[in-house]
Amino acid sequence: MNLKQRLDAFRETMKQQDIDLSIVMNFENQMYFTGFKAVIYSRPIILFISQENIEVIAPKLEEAHFRDKTGIQDIYTYTEIPVTDDVPTHYQTVFNDLLEKYQNVSTIGIETGFLPTQFYLDIVSHNFKVKDIGQALVEQRTYKYEDEQQAIRESGEIVSQAVAQTIEHAKAGLTEMDIDNFGNSYLFDTISQNYPDAEFGFFVMSPSGIKRSTMPHTFSNTKQIQQGDVIVHSRQLELNGYRAECERTFFVGEPTDEQRHAFEAMVEAHKAALDFIEVGVTANAVDQVARTILEAEGYGDYISHRTGHGIGIGQHEEPSLRFDNDLELKEGMVFCVEPGIYIPGVGGFRHSDTVILKKEGTEVVTNYPHDLEDLIK
Repeated sequence: MNLKQRLDAFRETMKQQDIDLSIVMNFENQMYFTGFKAVIYSRPIILFISQENIEVIAPKLEEAHFRDKTGIQDIYTYTEIPVTDDVPTHYQTVFNDLLEKYQNVSTIGIETGFLPTQFYLDIVSHNFKVKDIGQALVEQRTYKYEDEQQAIRESGEIVSQAVAQTIEHAKAGLTEMDIDNFGNSYLFDTISQNYPDAEFGFFVMSPSGIKRSTMPHTFSNTKQIQQGDVIVHSRQLELNGYRAECERTFFVGEPTDEQRHAFEAMVEAHKAALDFIEVGVTANAVDQVARTILEAEGYGDYISHRTGHGIGIGQHEEPSLRFDNDLELKEGMVFCVEPGIYIPGVGGFRHSDTVILKKEGTEVVTNYPHDLEDLIK
């Protein structure tokens, strides 16, 4: 990862906004700047970014890992066990001590959407001025540097093959979790054999049947797949911090005429959005292309979400491909394009592909057949 490039760009933003010090608590932003993927629950990690340095507040149990992964030396730790030295036993103590070190600065940048109120109160109690850096970080992360794009390409290639393994092994009598496992096993085998020292994670769900497929975010369970089921198979892979998503709707057995019509409308909308999205168009125009087709086919009342979203370190990132976003799309942005319809009594229908916007054309980094004849098992 070219972390220096990202830090330099952010520090330039800090200069432009007259921010002396930024405090970063969003774990995705922390990974963006350090390469460290934190396990965050009850023990916060906090970055202090100035023009000269990065300093880190971290639990003692993460110190060796953080230092090994990032090379950052200025780590201030806290612990949760009795100690005889001067290691604090609460992160708030470390935070306030580090703020004291910066009494000579005037303005601190904070992520207003992520900084807990107690930390904000501590900052203002020290008489610092505050400015929001959250939007600046969102805007910087919408552009993916070439190393980020390459990581997303690799994730796209592998996740597409995992989708293939699940769909091609699906049959009546297996459970949703059974069919997921074909793709999961492929991920573990492929990455362990071909990507030394890689870190990866994945997200998968395969709601099956008329009722479950109409609920867009329904985790796989032990429901047994029946002949005639429609299945929305959704899968993301995170490889070394960066994600790609591939989703396909498929059938075990022949679909009904009504299901065929809905499926074909969804595919038409999906392909049209993929053909349309490129550098220079607006986010809401992409959404409108897909929505217009679905509405013309009589499915306007069954659209329940935007046409797509950004992806990278996070499962869902800005910008969104939605009706009220007039942002002009630029080179280096990465999106999941995923128009869907969910029809009670008929089923849910959604494909998703991940695309990288390039000056020379849109690059689709996921690949599995879209059409009905390839998706009846």
